[in-house]
Amino acid sequence: MALEEFERDPISERDRGFIRMRSMMDYGMGILWAGMGIFMLFIEKFNTGLEARFGDSSMKVFGGICLLYGAFRVYRGYKKNYLRER
Repeated sequence: MALEEFERDPISERDRGFIRMRSMMDYGMGILWAGMGIFMLFIEKFNTGLEARFGDSSMKVFGGICLLYGAFRVYRGYKKNYLRER
């Protein structure tokens, strides 16, 4: 059996449910992480009082990292590479 034929095998219903659940979780977590990143980047616009407590540059760096990680989680949910061998 060639590798191309193996990749075209039908996916079981259990595996489809697993892929769907993981994809939705990645989308949701990606949106939450990106939202937290946007909040950290623009914290002075929200008037929460936290901008005076934490350093501005540290909040910007952490917000950028959160935004990148959120984008990665959304991308991973879009690609759906969960059951493939590495």
